[in-house]
Amino acid sequence: MSAFAAKAPTRALAKTVAPRRAAKSVKATRGVVAKAGGLGTPFTTWILQQEMEENIDGELAVVLSSISLACKQIASLVQRAGIAGMTGLAGETNVQGEDQKKLDVISNDVFCDVLRQTGRTGVIASEEEDVPVAVEETFGGNYVVVFDPLDGSSNIDAAVSTGSIWGIYESDSTCIPDFSSEDASKIEEKCVMNVCQPGNNLLCAGYCMYSSSTILVLTIGQGVYGFTLDPTVGEFIMSHEKIQVPKSGKIYSFNEGNYAMWTDGLKKYMDSLKTGGKDGGKPYSARYIGSLVGDFHRTILYGGIYGYPGDAKNPNGKLRLLYECAPMSFIAEQAGGAGSDGKGRILDIMPTKVHQRVPFFTGSVGEVEYLESFM
Repeated sequence: MSAFAAKAPTRALAKTVAPRRAAKSVKATRGVVAKAGGLGTPFTTWILQQEMEENIDGELAVVLSSISLACKQIASLVQRAGIAGMTGLAGETNVQGEDQKKLDVISNDVFCDVLRQTGRTGVIASEEEDVPVAVEETFGGNYVVVFDPLDGSSNIDAAVSTGSIWGIYESDSTCIPDFSSEDASKIEEKCVMNVCQPGNNLLCAGYCMYSSSTILVLTIGQGVYGFTLDPTVGEFIMSHEKIQVPKSGKIYSFNEGNYAMWTDGLKKYMDSLKTGGKDGGKPYSARYIGSLVGDFHRTILYGGIYGYPGDAKNPNGKLRLLYECAPMSFIAEQAGGAGSDGKGRILDIMPTKVHQRVPFFTGSVGEVEYLESFM
């Protein structure tokens, strides 16, 4: 009796302690979930969280997931390019008359394939294609995706950083192709109408940089986030939360080899940077990779300004509004920076053609405004 009586309180205590431990475990789990949206969060988890919070819908979540897959595939191709015979020219030119690298063609196929297979894109438009393409495999097709599959590919042979850029628009319901009753020319016309939207209509934009590490940066209109690819698990992990561009920065990124062909105003601006800019003091530092993604990424992290102006040879510059300037401007503005053509916001420009080029300046707000004062 006495032995049983001695053990009874212990069992009762155990029953009391167990629920307490369970409650602590639940609280700890809730704490982990609450912090899951921060640094260290896998990209797939972050997408699901945005969907649960109704920041994006399920279809856009699928599109973003497919883009991340394309970026992983291209990152692998870039890393193996030198030993897999994928460097050099493909022997073709794109619609702008530029020589295509082998990886330009392969990367374009990767992007097109993954986007078609989602069943969520109605129209896709690539810098490497003559015209936008309607996706017949889609059953919903709510989204229009524009992209430059491999920006800076001229640097591939030298193993310098390259990247992919994309923007996502909502499809205009009046411009959705009807494959059952419309001919090819009418479908093409509707595709062009669907794609030619101002940057203000962008729902999402992003880029993926292939360099010493592979970094995916994007915005869905609520700040800018960066994810670094962890090759050990094959997943993008959040490494940059709520990126903010410094209000100013003494770094400029221009190709000064074209200085002689610039306008007088732009020459005066460039000369002023070498004497300290509007505030005087230490001269600005020049940093120019020649890859938009690499130069842009450094600019949004460190501040300063990136520019690809027009000149006497190319009055509108060489960067494409839809595939490069609008998506990058959306990212810049979401990070507290600016994107301009030298006279006003890039995002306000209504495209008149699919491969339209515009001068492009982006970076710290103060630096972009200072440039505009010379233009």
